[in-house]
Amino acid sequence: MEIPEEIESYRDKKWRREETRKVSKSADLEDLVEDLGFCWALTDSRVSLPSVYIAVCGRRDVHAPKNVQKDEEMSLAWVLKDEVMQRGNVYYSKLVKGKAMFVARRLIPYFNAIHGVPKALEKVTLTLDAQTILDTLREEWESSTGDLKDETNIHDRKRLTKALDELQRSLKVIPYEVLYKPKFTYLWTLAEARFMEELSKNVSRETAIKELAKVFLEMCGMTFRGDLARAIGVPAKQAGYANHQLVDEGFAERIKEGVYRLSSIR
Repeated sequence: MEIPEEIESYRDKKWRREETRKVSKSADLEDLVEDLGFCWALTDSRVSLPSVYIAVCGRRDVHAPKNVQKDEEMSLAWVLKDEVMQRGNVYYSKLVKGKAMFVARRLIPYFNAIHGVPKALEKVTLTLDAQTILDTLREEWESSTGDLKDETNIHDRKRLTKALDELQRSLKVIPYEVLYKPKFTYLWTLAEARFMEELSKNVSRETAIKELAKVFLEMCGMTFRGDLARAIGVPAKQAGYANHQLVDEGFAERIKEGVYRLSSIR
């Protein structure tokens, strides 16, 4: 099923796919995240979801170049990503399927309800490497990737990266700054160090999925089978139930099986 032109036009405005609305400053990016609720960092139009890179380009058909270092738009997207990460006004992490995402503060409790790991379950849920890194950061509060190798004795880069990705998915650890000199490295800290209030809120999983379904439909205007499940990392059955609830509330219209449209778009 093709996306209707009125939905594409809706996304042009919402995703900043217009020359007059494109993102060029860190404050612009934070406004984009607040408006959308969440977005991806450096994906292009092949993912068919909003991202920093698409908003920097300000057009629909955006394809990342092979040589990203020499591309001005990709370079600006990288700079803005790093600046907003450091400012800490919105959440930045690899939350779903290893993709870097920005999330508005108001939605952190919902993602935590879906992907977060309670402290009481860390020993049975997290891998030993992830537990070791988490224990280290709870003592140090912050550390660079290189220092973590020495402090945890996890010198294999793949093992360390895998454990850090696991901790990001479970909303335990976030990168808060990136350094390029004298060598490239991320600085890491506990997610609760910046977002304690949001992470301390108790929300049921069902409520979280429903609220994120609402945000996602507002973001896209129209969604297709599997879109929501892939975007927020939940089973298709749970995503479908959330969409059915939106239809019952009059927030969404069911066009056909698996296809939903925002009711306010006419």
